Amino acid sequence: MPPAETPPPRPPPEFPPEPVEAVAGDPARGLLLLCDHASNAVPPDLDRLGVAAPHFERHIAYDIGAAAVTRALARRLGAPALLTTFSRLIIDPNRGRTDPTLVMRLSDGAVVPGNARIGPEGVAARLARFYDPYDRAIDAAVAAAEAAGAPPAIVTIHSFTPAWRGVPRPWEVGILWDRDDRLAAPLIAGLRADPAGFTVGDNQPYGGGLPGDTIDRHAIARGLPNALVEIRQDLIGDEAGAEAWAARFAALLGPLVARA
Repeated sequence: MPPAETPPPRPPPEFPPEPVEAVAGDPARGLLLLCDHASNAVPPDLDRLGVAAPHFERHIAYDIGAAAVTRALARRLGAPALLTTFSRLIIDPNRGRTDPTLVMRLSDGAVVPGNARIGPEGVAARLARFYDPYDRAIDAAVAAAEAAGAPPAIVTIHSFTPAWRGVPRPWEVGILWDRDDRLAAPLIAGLRADPAGFTVGDNQPYGGGLPGDTIDRHAIARGLPNALVEIRQDLIGDEAGAEAWAARFAALLGPLVARA
């Protein structure tokens, strides 16, 4: 019997009509969930940015598992959530508008031809088409919560690779924060107390102070409690893992938000 052929890599998903997916929830819950890197989709007119299909299955295109955790957590808590519907390779909404990594020309060894010669006008067009609608949706969601008498805590959901440049990462989960640990500190304590014995990163595997990122623009600028959640992607790459971590965070966030 001849060996089975390796299936071809899947192309990026069909691009949706809007750059933001909104999950309905009660604004009076006092919690807004965000997923900055939810999708690996690229609209047809950008022709996959010249990037080979296999790269769209990697973390350079999106945060694997993060969208599933965000949707499941929103469902469990009855809280609103906003998710991007475009690949971070187009433009990274978790960067400031002047950040040099806003549009990546090289990402973890992969060249992005469609970004190689992009100039200020091209960046401005992507800001207007992708980045700004996400920003406006967050502003509107915060305003709705404030109108309901419940200025929201903002929690963003991300994932990270088990190893970086060949070096294993010891954490299963990390909580990132900058200046305001009202939400981060109890989340870290709760995760460290979990019977599973997790290694929990406090501003690991990344530092939490990134000027102009989503938390900085929308939470810190308003004085809102906040936390950026990083979960190791191999733990949430399937439905069961995503649901398990959503349940874990729902158990921690529910009482914290209620007290706030």
